[in-house]
Amino acid sequence: MTASSPTILALDFDGVICDGLIEYFEVAWRTYCQTWLPANDTPPDDLALRFYRLRPVIETGWEMPVLIKALVDGISDEKILHEWVSIAPKLLLDDKLQPKEIGTKLDNQRDEWITTDLDGWLSLHRFYSGVVEKIKLTLDSGVKLYIVTTKEGRFVQQLLQQEGVNLPPGSIFGKEVKRPKHEILRELIQAAGNNQVSLWFVEDRLKTLQLVQQQADLEDVKLFLADWGYNTQAEREAAQNDPRIQLLSLSKFDKDFSAWH
Repeated sequence: MTASSPTILALDFDGVICDGLIEYFEVAWRTYCQTWLPANDTPPDDLALRFYRLRPVIETGWEMPVLIKALVDGISDEKILHEWVSIAPKLLLDDKLQPKEIGTKLDNQRDEWITTDLDGWLSLHRFYSGVVEKIKLTLDSGVKLYIVTTKEGRFVQQLLQQEGVNLPPGSIFGKEVKRPKHEILRELIQAAGNNQVSLWFVEDRLKTLQLVQQQADLEDVKLFLADWGYNTQAEREAAQNDPRIQLLSLSKFDKDFSAWH
């Protein structure tokens, strides 16, 4: 392999491979209703669009119903964008709730939905144009491909299988592994066991890439911010101004690796 292509390609799932915004909102709304018991279980007309816009603030699943709670409570979009890290825990504290409790409810809602209406659940996910084809070509080329995501691995597997992508066992690192993404990248390099590793990591969350940057032993990992994912204009500009991070467009992602630079 030349330096113009990876030996290992690690991809985030939500916001890089798959757009699950419609499903996110639906499962978040159901979990919000189960938790806060609103008088009306029909969401206000503008709620979904506001939720989609603010999706970049969410790091893990339990925050999604809490974001809906914030919006219903009348907290402004601007305030949420800039102060989410303090807003989310306060909303939970006010109602004596724990992140784990909300996260479990969310996963249970998904499980029940998948069990009772798998086709309906699958239909709410959209794979970004050309991404599935790129994954298949990458697998055929001999590049080792891994999915590193905060989504449950079994959900990822269901969605990829629906698209005819059957990854080898051990290729999906989901929420269940309970380790930060930079630790998983480190393990992938160690497992490769030689010095000829070229690991490229594509993620739509700038903070995650910055955490990788802070690991001295991961300085050779090539970092890409997916500009089509769940990030803000300010984050894309920050990536453009960072010599270590490449801003990657969907049209480039679909092309040969040599075009990614």
